[in-house]
Amino acid sequence: MANTRREDTRLTVARHAARLFVKNGLAATSGAQIAAASGLSERTIWRYFASKESCVEPLFLAASMQFHGKLRQWPRNVSIEAHLQECCKLDGTAPEDIEDALLAVLLLTRMTEEPALRAVWLVACYQVEQDMIDIIADRLDRSKKDFDVRLCAATIAASMRLIDETISIAAIDHGQIFTTEQVAQEMAQAIRKASTLPICDPIMPNVFGAATFPERDKS
Repeated sequence: MANTRREDTRLTVARHAARLFVKNGLAATSGAQIAAASGLSERTIWRYFASKESCVEPLFLAASMQFHGKLRQWPRNVSIEAHLQECCKLDGTAPEDIEDALLAVLLLTRMTEEPALRAVWLVACYQVEQDMIDIIADRLDRSKKDFDVRLCAATIAASMRLIDETISIAAIDHGQIFTTEQVAQEMAQAIRKASTLPICDPIMPNVFGAATFPERDKS
């Protein structure tokens, strides 16, 4: 319970810090301002975070882990394209989660002029990679320690990072409009291109041993 309260507090601080960074920029935002917006003492802020830029790490992680939660529900008999089209619908998504995702998108567009934010983003992306190892290993019934599993997780995590950054910049800086279906399609294509193991197509169970992979329809 204590850990849950701590993480809730960290996420609350991250939201306030993100709004200040988006409005004023990183350099013009102080720890005192983040503390005041969060209703906490500055001393408490530094107990939770090592630096002011690291205050937004829980926000990056929340958005990423929400997506990974959907990936963990990926049925083995469903392709990545079909699964993402279904699970990326906004039906039933909490308004707070949508706002978190938008804040993360806005932060991603600031990374060119705010390199300290990129460092925090990359830390969050590393956690995404570790989570991807679990998903791939579970889907293929392989060990999380296998090099091929870890390599596949690394390439997929990198592709997801690039898609997140590309779509964010295109939408915010260039006014390009994406539907949720388009975002799901782009993400699925990126995952498929980056996969070094056959995880994207339906996997059929084999009672005699290894999983089998049906031939993909190329028509």
